[in-house]
Amino acid sequence: MTNYKNGIASYGAPLTGAGFIPGPNGEVLFVDYATGSDSNSGKTWNTAVKTLSQAHTLVTTNANSIIYINGYSTVVETAMVDFTKSRVTVIGVGGAGHFGAAAKVSCTLSSGATNIATFKNTGVRNTFIGIKFMNANTVAQGLYSVAEGGEYSTYVRCEFYKSTDLDDAGASELLDNGDSASFYDCTFGSTANETGNIRANVLVSATLSGKKCRDNYFENCLFWAKADDTDKVFVYGANATDVERMFMMKDCTFFNTELASGVPANAVDFGAKQTEGLVFLKNCSAVNCTDLCAADKGIWVDGAAPTEGSSGIAVEDAS
Repeated sequence: MTNYKNGIASYGAPLTGAGFIPGPNGEVLFVDYATGSDSNSGKTWNTAVKTLSQAHTLVTTNANSIIYINGYSTVVETAMVDFTKSRVTVIGVGGAGHFGAAAKVSCTLSSGATNIATFKNTGVRNTFIGIKFMNANTVAQGLYSVAEGGEYSTYVRCEFYKSTDLDDAGASELLDNGDSASFYDCTFGSTANETGNIRANVLVSATLSGKKCRDNYFENCLFWAKADDTDKVFVYGANATDVERMFMMKDCTFFNTELASGVPANAVDFGAKQTEGLVFLKNCSAVNCTDLCAADKGIWVDGAAPTEGSSGIAVEDAS
């Protein structure tokens, strides 16, 4: 059985009864911030560990292991979760749609240069389902909620939210330096916090050492903003070589709230025309933005144009 529309092959984790099952050499670990302890084994809900970082320490790599996170309380980490193990599925328990996941992971720090994000993934073929990654970090280097630098990572119905560095051009909800990463039904950003100054929801600038945004795919994702000027952008890369091979977005929506004081000039933009890859927007729409994307930046657009306006720009019905 599977509870995903494209079956087991799509998201890689079969169901039996009400839960996922690990691979033949894998294990199941449980995280409960409210009642767990990092001195526990994590093998059952009654012996759950307190933090995701401790579950990562205990979990077996390359064994298709599973970590469950209880959604009744936010997991607050004391340092960035540096997820280096591979072939692990992390599942938030308590329900999740496009947004509002019950299972949340946060990191509120004021020091530590290595704490660039709440969560950094550099493992291979890891899957994350139904988790809200939050960052209110005041560390100067703490610019992201998630730093993705893994290979063949998959995020399903996850939410990415950073409530600080709202006008920092180097900050973002997601730093995407992943190789062949996929994002399904995810939400990036907020309609409550005012952002601007090329402050992206997804930043693809090559930042992690030895990592690059290569062959990435986003499907049916929401990108939220409350822009304070025309410079605000949802997806951005500063350099001509930030995207390698392909960066594809299908059925995605870039939404700038009515309460915004600014209208973004472009939902998707780059500091220079891409020379090592192409960006492809398939059936994507921008709301309360001037254009879907910037011209002459290596961005290709495909999809039916609305009745009024240019391709990909939602228009208010005047009738």
